[in-house]
Amino acid sequence: MPLDSTASAGKTSIMKPSKRASRLTSLVEDLIPPDDAPFRARLHVLFSQIEKEFELLYIENLNLQEKLDAIYARENIAGDRGVNTEILDGDPAVHKSLKAKLSASGSKVKASHKLRAQTSRIVSSFKAQSVVSSLVRDYCGHKDGVWQVSTKSGQPIIGTASADHTACIWGIESGRCLLQYQGHVGSVNSIKFHPNKDLVLTASGDGTAQIWQAAVNWDISIRKGHSSEEELDDSDGQMDERDRVDVLRTPLCEFSGPGGHTSVVVAADWLPTGDQIITGSWDRSAILWDVETKEPIQPLTGHDHELTHVSAHGTQRLVVTASRDSTFRLWDFRDHIPAVSVFQGHTESVTSTVFTKDDKVVSGSDDRTVKVWELRNMRSALTTIRTDSAVNRLAVSASGVIAIPHDNRHIRLFDLNGQRVARLPRNSRQGHRRMVSSVAWADDMNAHCNLFSCGFDRRVLGWSVCLPKEN
Repeated sequence: MPLDSTASAGKTSIMKPSKRASRLTSLVEDLIPPDDAPFRARLHVLFSQIEKEFELLYIENLNLQEKLDAIYARENIAGDRGVNTEILDGDPAVHKSLKAKLSASGSKVKASHKLRAQTSRIVSSFKAQSVVSSLVRDYCGHKDGVWQVSTKSGQPIIGTASADHTACIWGIESGRCLLQYQGHVGSVNSIKFHPNKDLVLTASGDGTAQIWQAAVNWDISIRKGHSSEEELDDSDGQMDERDRVDVLRTPLCEFSGPGGHTSVVVAADWLPTGDQIITGSWDRSAILWDVETKEPIQPLTGHDHELTHVSAHGTQRLVVTASRDSTFRLWDFRDHIPAVSVFQGHTESVTSTVFTKDDKVVSGSDDRTVKVWELRNMRSALTTIRTDSAVNRLAVSASGVIAIPHDNRHIRLFDLNGQRVARLPRNSRQGHRRMVSSVAWADDMNAHCNLFSCGFDRRVLGWSVCLPKEN
């Protein structure tokens, strides 16, 4: 669960469409009429107090963990020193027998600790090199929580979808917002780039999915720098060209209307050819759409509760849909008659499912587990990764590293075999201050920023992660 009430509420309420498109709305404003200002103010105060309490609990937990580590270390040292064989006064024969038993027991303890130490040395000799990671960029500008971050193949840009009703395109190196899309009248819940065109697909709480043009001058934003003299010359109050953000309000096409969704559209993705899209909704259905005609091709029904995520395979006509009913479904459109398979491996809401390069499926859930499945035989999971917090929209790199965003503000890295690789951030002063809702890997792992994350602290972060093979 999230460590703050705003994040928790955001999961279930902040995606709802808002009729007040002219201004940004908070969760409190959506729940309480505008004329009840005192109640809104009181709720804001209460939410702030709750956040402070969670902050204190979080710090207290960190301190307790440090104390426990120290205690465990002392116990190990004490164990290495053997067992105290001091005997109380009594029968000498009993003393002799007890001494013999305690001596044997002490020898066993020493041998056990010696064997454990040797085993640790053997295991550590097989461990991979440590991962080098650092926080590189902070992309600031959204006025509410950010639901998803997405990367564009072949271009140094990222896209973000936010509960502030906007989607943004950012230059990775410059940190600038190059384009802001304001075509939705509800929370923007997901964002995906077209496989090979300058098009973006977004899904929203207003019940629609939209495609819009996203041709940006990312190259100019990198080349154009400022010297200190230029900054002084611009001090007359004139707006610099680099400070201007292009705004787009009109989509190329919108997917709604008869045969469309009747509730919040929580996610959308492109099929490999880019001429069809898949959308998932709180109306418990997914829909396959034709991009050219903007008409629904086929509804995908069967889930018992709201959908949470949809994802398409990179090269094949395969789609996975995740739901709050604790299952995810694999839809195969390679034949004229679609085939569907249901997978029941989780005990709570499945929050995301993604394909890997080697035809596996990775699923994450609110039950605090991540599971890796073989696409050809998905009766049971190949690997189960158990964590200490609910899992949000995860991502898998081309080299097979799973980045897992958590409700508890952390990001953990595992390989597909379930081996832990790293945790981001390494200390509490870096990283997100609220739940991490989504992560995305860059195609170029040698890039300065190769991992991106977003959360309900309104921040989008760029990380440099140097994996063991690259060290």
